[in-house]
Amino acid sequence: MTTRTSRRQRTRPPLASRGLLLAILVVAIVLVISLLTGEYHIFEQADGFEKFMDSRVPRTIALVLSGSAMAMCGLIMQMLTHNRFVEPTTTGTTEWSGLGLLVVLFLLPEATILTRMVFAIVFAFIGTMVFFLFLRRISLRSSLVVPIVGIMLGAVVSAVSTYFALKTEMTQSLGVWLQGSFTSVYKGQYEVLWIVLLVVIVVFIMADYLTVAGLGEDFATNVGVNYQRIVFLGTGLVAIATGVVTVVVGNLPFIGLIVPNIVSIFRGDDLRSNLPWVCLMGIGMVAVCDIFARLIISPFEMPVAVILGIIGAIVFIALIVGRQRRA
Repeated sequence: MTTRTSRRQRTRPPLASRGLLLAILVVAIVLVISLLTGEYHIFEQADGFEKFMDSRVPRTIALVLSGSAMAMCGLIMQMLTHNRFVEPTTTGTTEWSGLGLLVVLFLLPEATILTRMVFAIVFAFIGTMVFFLFLRRISLRSSLVVPIVGIMLGAVVSAVSTYFALKTEMTQSLGVWLQGSFTSVYKGQYEVLWIVLLVVIVVFIMADYLTVAGLGEDFATNVGVNYQRIVFLGTGLVAIATGVVTVVVGNLPFIGLIVPNIVSIFRGDDLRSNLPWVCLMGIGMVAVCDIFARLIISPFEMPVAVILGIIGAIVFIALIVGRQRRA
């Protein structure tokens, strides 16, 4: 047992390294730039510090938590499905979460943010489990079949959401969810995002179990890991993170697709050692896209989901073309 443990320690990339410290420094600089970016000149106004604490700081915290959460969700889903093209956007999870928001707003128009979060999480969990059930019943001859199935499921759920929104006159609520923007993030409206930090901690604790589950049901069973339980817990964690981010920020596409793939190219597939890098890169990517969203059409602001969608689509196509060439 000691020999096996020492062998694993030798092959696993170290958690702390100079590269990681440099990445932390770069992301910290980007976050400082985010804090200082905006049309309201906080250093020239009498209430500048108050606006800074009530708006800029919550927005930056939301960037950190949502970016790390969605990148982490993509990493977990790719491990559990053995597919590089899977993340909440390409499995219908975000669409199910949005449908949950519409349902709670229809049933309980005055629902608190906590109630909306619970509905979004429950619907996201149901949608992710539906996706996994579909995967069990179809023959996967190509890695591209998995995201295609997920995108089709998401399109069906999105169509149901649109019809429901039209019938109940909630198209504006649907539009807000689709935007994926940090403009509505301020003090008193973002605090539930701290739940995501707990999810990240739980994922780090469960990292080795998720890695073993990612090797397949037969392998996990042979080494004494309850595969079904780990998949259930992993799906629950993805649903919680996706639901919380959807309620506070909205739809943030392709982060979970881009970030884990880039990290795995340079560091391999060990979830525990990759998790800090995935979270940092997710934070940096969302922060940079948000800064551009505030500057491109200044003094107006573009939804960050637009920029993420463009970048994500380009990277998605590049990953598909690269895999076809290697094949």
